[in-house]
Amino acid sequence: MRSEADLRLLIDAGEQFDVEFRGEEQEALGDRALVELVVCLANGRGGLLLIGVEDDGRVTGARPRHGSHTDVRRVEALIGNQTVPSCPAECSAVAVDGREVLVVEVPPGRPVTSTTDGVYRRRATDLHGRPHCLPFLASEIHSREAGRGVLDYSALVLPEARWEDLDPLEFERLRQTIERSRGRADASLLELSDQEIVRTLGLGEGSGGRVERLRVAALLLLGREAAIRRFLPTHEVAFQVLSGTRVAANDFFRWPLVRVADEIARRFEARNEEEEIAVGPVRVGVPHYSPAGFREAVHNALIHRDYARLGAVHVQWRDGEVEVTSPGGLVDDVRLDNLLVAAPTPRNPVLADAFKRIGLVERTGRGIDTIFEGQLRYGRVAPDYSRSTPGTVHVVLSGGAPNLAVARFIAERDTPGRRFTVDELLVLNFVERERRVDTEDAAELVQRSPAAATTVLDRLVERGVLEPRSERGALRTYQLSAAAARALGASPEAARLGGVEPVDREQLVLQYVAANGRITRSQAADLCQLDPREARQILERLVKRGELVVRGEKRGSYYERAAEVMSAVQKL
Repeated sequence: MRSEADLRLLIDAGEQFDVEFRGEEQEALGDRALVELVVCLANGRGGLLLIGVEDDGRVTGARPRHGSHTDVRRVEALIGNQTVPSCPAECSAVAVDGREVLVVEVPPGRPVTSTTDGVYRRRATDLHGRPHCLPFLASEIHSREAGRGVLDYSALVLPEARWEDLDPLEFERLRQTIERSRGRADASLLELSDQEIVRTLGLGEGSGGRVERLRVAALLLLGREAAIRRFLPTHEVAFQVLSGTRVAANDFFRWPLVRVADEIARRFEARNEEEEIAVGPVRVGVPHYSPAGFREAVHNALIHRDYARLGAVHVQWRDGEVEVTSPGGLVDDVRLDNLLVAAPTPRNPVLADAFKRIGLVERTGRGIDTIFEGQLRYGRVAPDYSRSTPGTVHVVLSGGAPNLAVARFIAERDTPGRRFTVDELLVLNFVERERRVDTEDAAELVQRSPAAATTVLDRLVERGVLEPRSERGALRTYQLSAAAARALGASPEAARLGGVEPVDREQLVLQYVAANGRITRSQAADLCQLDPREARQILERLVKRGELVVRGEKRGSYYERAAEVMSAVQKL
């Protein structure tokens, strides 16, 4: 039961996505309206319905629902009996400011819920961020349940689709894809007839050895273009090449997925430039974009998009980056901070399994590792998913000229059975840029516990890439080994330093700020060849003397010249 103090805090904060006020000052809330509000919250994230609180936060009190009082157990029974599936809401009556508020607590994580009259409502926010209830449409229900992993839209049967809606050329394209992917694809599919392929991949169902009903996945993989336009109007893929404000290519396709994947791959290969490096006696190509990483990003977008939602998969090639966008947000339990460790949860399992069996994606379901490795192996920043929204997944692959020093360093040290893992590459790329890493940084990078991150750091020490520098409490700091620093190219400022005096170090810091405008703690440590703690002491002395000021907080902090000092310098 919620206390008066708890409710007062909630009321003072105003209505939220999971807190609904419903006053009864003007009109009593009927049973039907109450149940619809519960359904609305249940189809959101659950939450609290506070009856007796006006929209503006005034506590006017709930009217008695059973004669002269309100029996909260009868309200719970009403909700349970009038919702499908039955919603186990908990009700209580709490006095707030001397007036009784009826509190209805709706549990989170509910399946799609309706009233027994078939009314579906969902929680939403308007353009101003205000929460309200809207009708819950059938297409939105499909999207929600697919995102929770309890409904496979690609497995739905299309009653009006016929065998003639499938294209024989696409069956041949599928076989050619399997042939090209031997070792990764299921080669036994090559021995099957068209009908057997559809049944084996789960794309249709029937009896007597014949396919009588086709699933959505069958049309997506093997359908004729006219049939796809008729039965799956939401399916569309765009390939765009943008240079500043100029649009060099802007093509939209409603083709079956294997065909459109082949077309995008062909256009990618025509634009992807490559440089060469010498690794021993062998010359190795270093592309501007990793073919494997790009391919996996596109295939993931095609597999995991929400086909119940309008909107195209967009592949946009811009100056210095490629962005792949697909309708439908990340599935439940997958977030930006656990992308690398979350269990694979396909939105369209039948479609995903078919892509695996014909060799287009990883059989392990860990395609995200391929996307990350494709970036990191050439010294680029990790794929950026930060532009993703609840309704769309965005992944940005940074391109352009590769970091040849990093690419060569990794290629020279990769050995059969001992390639750098994605976790090791994440740490290596971070240290190459920042010169130092501690266990906290590493844990955040690899999205694992500090203990697991320490194991990654220790492996890099064993390989001669890192060396421990210092230990501060539970945090241990690592830097590039001397050999690794030479191979990757130390900064000129660090290279010219020897055993300089503290005053000289302060002058170096001030000279660096004068030339670059600002300096971070890690940059100061690298510049002065000191432990980060010692570098911070130098920076703090300069701040105390009024030479520098600190901006930002924690990891985002940096130091710049104080305004008074800068003004005096400019006058001189």
